[in-house]
Amino acid sequence: MISINALTVAYGGFTLLDNINFHISENDKIGLVGKNGAGKSTILKLICGEQTPTSGKVEVPGGVRIGYLPQIMQHHKGRSVLDEALTAFAHLYEMEDELNEVSLQLAERTDYESDEYSALIVKMNELTDQLSLLRSEDPTVLAERTLRGLGFKKEELSRPTETFSQGWNMRIELAKILLGSPDVLLLDEPTNHLDIESIEWLESYLKDYRGSLVLISHDRKFLDNVTTRTVEIMLGHIHDYKVPYSKYQLLRAERIA
Repeated sequence: MISINALTVAYGGFTLLDNINFHISENDKIGLVGKNGAGKSTILKLICGEQTPTSGKVEVPGGVRIGYLPQIMQHHKGRSVLDEALTAFAHLYEMEDELNEVSLQLAERTDYESDEYSALIVKMNELTDQLSLLRSEDPTVLAERTLRGLGFKKEELSRPTETFSQGWNMRIELAKILLGSPDVLLLDEPTNHLDIESIEWLESYLKDYRGSLVLISHDRKFLDNVTTRTVEIMLGHIHDYKVPYSKYQLLRAERIA
């Protein structure tokens, strides 16, 4: 799905990542590990296009949607918790508006044999099919369930986002990313501001997630329970292990020995 080819990141005379190569396949659950400053967060930024490599490239197929949760982010103000989470469905609301517009055009036209009328029918069918595929459940129900899973109480969903701490706003941003159902999730320390119950909920969610995941976390148990592959960054190079974190530690010790 996503290919990282001969990728190098250098700052002046210091090379952070040196000609690395690896591939993220569909449904991969990757734990990205290494010492602080090894370049883990940089790799996530490179994948989602927030940073440009010194050389090499990241190839992302057209149409692949990426959801990225950084450690530091901008938080939005002026909406309730629930309304902010529902912005994850903006693309669905746009499609619904477009479908309504097409339906109105069809109702006003009488040129039933024309190419333009046929094109509108095709467009309406495409939009209807896409919406039925993407909108399996009511967005409000999905948003409430996700926010509750991440620790919000029902009575808190109507509160303005600015009345919550940075940690709680991070939960809102995480909820928006999950609700967007991207093809690839890039999560940088998602458990930092979560309590035990929320971590357990997120763990269960990611286990069942039908998509690719690249995860950075200092929570070893979380890595073990969620990921099935471990990519280590060490001195600018990577070592790819097709195993969860605990097994990676054993194989790494053997390799170093």
